[in-house]
Amino acid sequence: LKSFLPPTACIPNASYDYMTASASDHIRSLTLLPGSASHLCFCKTAHSHVDQPCLLDDGTSVTNCLLEGAVRLAAGSVIQHCHLQGPLMIGPGCLLSGLDVGSSPALRGYPLRDVVLQGHHVRLRDLPCRVFTLTGRLDDWQSPVEEATYLNVPWAEFFQRTGVREGDLWDAETPRRSRCLLSARLFPVLHAREVLGLEDVLWLLGLATAASEQLARWRTAWRMSWQELLPCLDTEAELGARQALFFLQGQRKVRRVLLGRQDSSLLPLARSAVHEGYHEAMLGTLDEVASTASDAGIAARALACIAEVLGCMAHGEGGLRSGPAANREWASAFERLESGDIAGGVQELAAERQKWMSRPVLLVRAARHYEGAEQILVRQAVMSSCQFITVEQVELPPLGHWVQVVCPARLDLSGGWSDTPPITYEHGGAVVDVAVLVDGCRPIGARVRRIVQPELRLVSLSGTPRSEVVAELVCRELEHLQDYCQPHAPGALLKAAFICTQVVQFPSQRPLRAQLMESFGGGFEVHTWSKLPHGSGLGTSSILAGAVMASLYRAAGKAASTKSLIHAVLHLEQRLTTGGGWQDQVGGLVPGIKIGRSKAELPLRVEVEQIPLPDGFTQTLNDHLLLVYTGKTRLARNLLQDVVRNWYARLPSIVQNADALVNNAEECSQALRQGDLLLLGKCLDCYWQQKKCMAPGCEPLAVGRMMDALRPYVHGQCLAGAGGGGFLYILTKAPRQKEALHQILANTEGLGNFSIHSIEVDTGGFSVEVVGCDMK
Repeated sequence: LKSFLPPTACIPNASYDYMTASASDHIRSLTLLPGSASHLCFCKTAHSHVDQPCLLDDGTSVTNCLLEGAVRLAAGSVIQHCHLQGPLMIGPGCLLSGLDVGSSPALRGYPLRDVVLQGHHVRLRDLPCRVFTLTGRLDDWQSPVEEATYLNVPWAEFFQRTGVREGDLWDAETPRRSRCLLSARLFPVLHAREVLGLEDVLWLLGLATAASEQLARWRTAWRMSWQELLPCLDTEAELGARQALFFLQGQRKVRRVLLGRQDSSLLPLARSAVHEGYHEAMLGTLDEVASTASDAGIAARALACIAEVLGCMAHGEGGLRSGPAANREWASAFERLESGDIAGGVQELAAERQKWMSRPVLLVRAARHYEGAEQILVRQAVMSSCQFITVEQVELPPLGHWVQVVCPARLDLSGGWSDTPPITYEHGGAVVDVAVLVDGCRPIGARVRRIVQPELRLVSLSGTPRSEVVAELVCRELEHLQDYCQPHAPGALLKAAFICTQVVQFPSQRPLRAQLMESFGGGFEVHTWSKLPHGSGLGTSSILAGAVMASLYRAAGKAASTKSLIHAVLHLEQRLTTGGGWQDQVGGLVPGIKIGRSKAELPLRVEVEQIPLPDGFTQTLNDHLLLVYTGKTRLARNLLQDVVRNWYARLPSIVQNADALVNNAEECSQALRQGDLLLLGKCLDCYWQQKKCMAPGCEPLAVGRMMDALRPYVHGQCLAGAGGGGFLYILTKAPRQKEALHQILANTEGLGNFSIHSIEVDTGGFSVEVVGCDMK
């Protein structure tokens, strides 16, 4: 730095605080009392757990402390590195440091005011011990005894009050000018017959009921002055005690944050615990919270935190966190969790965990399995929404008659990700969706009929007309349904639909054929289709699930309301283990434009409100909205798992973004009510930035080029769904711009195969109809 000449400037009327021997100055710098740096935002508690924070007056400071019970702290006082149990009253002007929980009973007999009370770790050669010191806030350490004070009163008054003599504190040969607080042998260190404690200095306040006994005990103790103590302070032990207290209060913070459903991040604490060797204590606390939590949501977050600790212990080695969680050694614990025995499952997880702690690769695999266990509990939490599903009996359609359901696609205009479990029930969600026709038609549908044969025929058609894919499957035994919870298994969604609608009981001792014949006199044939490409971002799979369930209910002689179907799809997707939110089915099953909301609570309940539009604004939207197929399928990386992991870590940016998503959804709703295209476009652009914050990497390079080319011609634009590919929807400045924008994109390099599609707001919604008999 010798060659660096920093610029200088004079700051008028400025002051600074530096190291001081004045207790008053030190307390003032810690509490920011009025008159000091009051323009700063001051937090009175740091790295501390306080049972009753309301008892801390303004102008106090608590750092690295655990305060249990009723501990009242008056303005102008500081507590550092203390573990205290109330009831206690600490008056104004005090500084307490280094006091352990055993000091609390002694403190209750002494109303403290304007004192500095400290506990110290001291090492006398090889003998470790604890020493307490007590001084006054106004005392001067180096002034001679005739001019100075002790405990804020002249020495002469102190001698008269306590019976202490000058000869008790200084040798006869000590010069008068050297007799000061710094050299006074006030502080007991060892006693030949008794254990010393905090009360052996507190009595010096002159308030003890047995002062003569305390004086005699004090005189017979080996005492040291502060000047003699300084070289004997055991810095290593002091730092170790502070560290142990930090993680003890950290464990309380873990309980407080998890059980109180707070949005504080525990990731920094987890990293510190691993770095400092306190990971076992942290894991034990998380085990306790998970096994005693009042609901599956809290337990799931605790298991996610355990996964984070294990990941930290791997120190970036051992491979990717995202991966399989199907090792048979963990199966028993998973089965307990699936059965609802959370405490037993957590206990088995902890026992199995001990076998996977020796190497980074094992730690990462253990973390994966804890995330797998967390997902089980998230599913259970979400399935609390089943209580909002009501099904009524209706007339059974004739054998061979098709029940057909066709549905629009959906565009998420704002708020997406806030509907995703666990975010939706821990934070609360709000999403604005619009049901849309794509190129004039409803692109998603299903039809179901009863057939004579006691079997399940499953036929799925997907893809665009130029690349249709047909998959056919016949299930004749219950065993054929057992892979319903594996999303990529053939017919998994349709199998899950049969189970979730309870058309088929699974598992069951009754064979599939017997169930079908007894209940329906035969089997079922299901056909599904989607005219949208895979990974479109338009909510296809969830809307298709709703279509299948609606048609299956009706074909089985049942009927469910749209509200019930929304919650039924949530249930199905949890059973299917895809873990989706609720916005897709709200968008596709509820007609027109609406805002769905969920509160930060369990059971998870979705409420939908239609957004009234000004006259003619629906047609305005039809003229200004376009879909652009980017030619990019959604990226293969697991966006959902990354988002959930970051949410459970409560990264501040993610928590703030979750707030912003909900706020933007409400603002988008207002823009629609007002018919304000410009404001709506700003909401779309804002929403895209929020999506990129939630799931970094969801904007492929080619999509970025496409959006840059379109930007001058649109009010706003956003990739549909989670991003990463699929459809881009745009709100154009001028109406009916399909051909003009196609030409612009055709002249833009690096875009690949794209296509532009017209969309219209579907105000009719999905339809259920019996369309006739076909006995083939």
